[in-house]
Amino acid sequence: MLATELQHAIAAIHAAPHKLVLEFTGAGSLALWWLHSVAGSSRTILEAGDRYAAASLHDLLGEEPATFVSVDTAIAMARRAYARARLLSDASEPLLGVGCTATIATDRIKRGEHRCAIAVQHAHGGRAYAVTLAKGQRDRLGEETLVSQLLLRAIIRACKPELPAPLDLINDEQVTEYEFPASE
Repeated sequence: MLATELQHAIAAIHAAPHKLVLEFTGAGSLALWWLHSVAGSSRTILEAGDRYAAASLHDLLGEEPATFVSVDTAIAMARRAYARARLLSDASEPLLGVGCTATIATDRIKRGEHRCAIAVQHAHGGRAYAVTLAKGQRDRLGEETLVSQLLLRAIIRACKPELPAPLDLINDEQVTEYEFPASE
């Protein structure tokens, strides 16, 4: 069950005129479920893709990224999602391309950091977000939840920036934000 504040934020997203295509890899699928769990998602979501296999992400981007979980990869995913949104809708509505790439807890010990990068492309540019998770402080669902919260926060800020967007950070976790120009 979704918290009331999150339900209201998602309802506001669905009430906004924005249409989006979402591409994610590694985590973020819970955000898609949350978006669909509140009535009105058919007004918002044009398409969503889970690029779990490396070959699938390569297919989306047209090349293998230098780093799978990075702000650059999230921006590239968002730009491809934005281009797809342009193909799937008419030009009268504001469009968003959303890219999310993450590496989170799994059934084996990972040597590297658990982290995510999310980007949202609109007609005039975009904003990216990155966070390194406190490794070992959450289980897989806990890390998936944080990534999905950040993904929704990114969409909320693109549609309705005045709305609160819960984000359950712990310890020294902090979100870094980046602006980027529109793709050509």
